This record gives sequence, C-alpha cells and structure tokens, in this order.
Amino acid sequence: MNGTFIVFEGIDHSGKSTQVRLLSKKLIEKGYEVLNVREPGGTNISEKIRKIILDNKNIEMHEKTEALLFQASRAQLVNEKILPALKEGKVVIADRYIFSSLAYQGGGRLISKDSLKSLCSFATGDLLPDFTFFTDISFETYAQRKNWSRKNLDRIEQENASFFTEVRKAYLNLVNEFENFCVVDSNGVIEKIHLEICKILSTRLKGL
Repeated sequence: MNGTFIVFEGIDHSGKSTQVRLLSKKLIEKGYEVLNVREPGGTNISEKIRKIILDNKNIEMHEKTEALLFQASRAQLVNEKILPALKEGKVVIADRYIFSSLAYQGGGRLISKDSLKSLCSFATGDLLPDFTFFTDISFETYAQRKNWSRKNLDRIEQENASFFTEVRKAYLNLVNEFENFCVVDSNGVIEKIHLEICKILSTRLKGL
C-alpha cells in the first residue's frame, strides 16, 4: 500500500477533531488526496452501530457488548473505506482507531488488554497507522472545556472524572508499545499544535 494512514486519539474535549480538520485542509491545499473517517462510524453500517453505542438510553449495555460493537464498526470501516483508500495512495486521517479501544475499554472499563488486542487484530487484519497523535490535555483543561461545551453529552461522554483519568493513563501507557505513537501537548494554542504535528509528518509527507 502506497498511502499514508494517520490516526488522532485523545480523551473527549482534547481537540483532536480540530487537529484532524486543520491537517486535512493543509494536505488538500498541498495537493494530497485525503480521506477523513471517524470512529465509531464512517460507513452506513458503522454509523448505525455508532448510534447504538452512544445512545444515552442504552444504560444497561455491558462493557463486553460495548467493546464488540466498537470492533464491528471498525471492521466495516477498515474494509470498506480505509484499505481501498490506502491502496489508491491516499492519505487517510482517522478520528480514533484501535487505541481508543485499548484506552476506553481497557483503562476505563478494565477489560483485559490482551483480549482487546486480539479483537483489534481480528477486526483490522493487523492494520496499524503510520503515525498516531495522542492529543493530551490536563484534567483541568478537560474539566474547563467540558463545562464550556454546549452539546448534549453522549453515553460515554457522561462518564465521571475518574473514568477519564484512567483512560488518559491507559493512553500514555501505549507510548512504549507502538511505533510512531506521538504525545502532543494540546493544552495550548491550536495553531502551534498544528505546526508541531506538521513538522513530525514532514518526514514522510513532503510540503508540510
């Protein structure tokens, strides 16, 4: 595959989606063909699964059910959208990928990391990104941004502070487990964060 696969990860309100938009815009301006996808979602089937996962009415959902639904959504996205785009030489930018499962269901729900890794492997065919950016924020920044947010919180966003503290810890533990897993301090100015990301990517994507 000649394409480039880039993933953005982070706890909610970390600014990762903003960085996805900025990078996508920059790459398109530089002449790259870009496919943006999100998890859960990104295909007709995956978006239907997303609604089930995030629906606030599904309070009885077991953590194993949640984990498997994420993998089902991911398997469809990888095979329907991501792999074909990479084979065509495109740059694929994903708003969340397997690391969300390892952090949220592993750190937050306390599901075995080995079990989750096996599920991720099966769902993706062992497809790993070329670059992963974890947009890291402090708890203070998280709390402030959550209070500022006017959108209705989904089932996972409504979890308490201790849940997201464990999720963040799980993310940080992934740094030494995966190649090209970059921690980006996202407490500061959005444009500076964007420039830092572009600098890292410039080793592979010319013109950044």
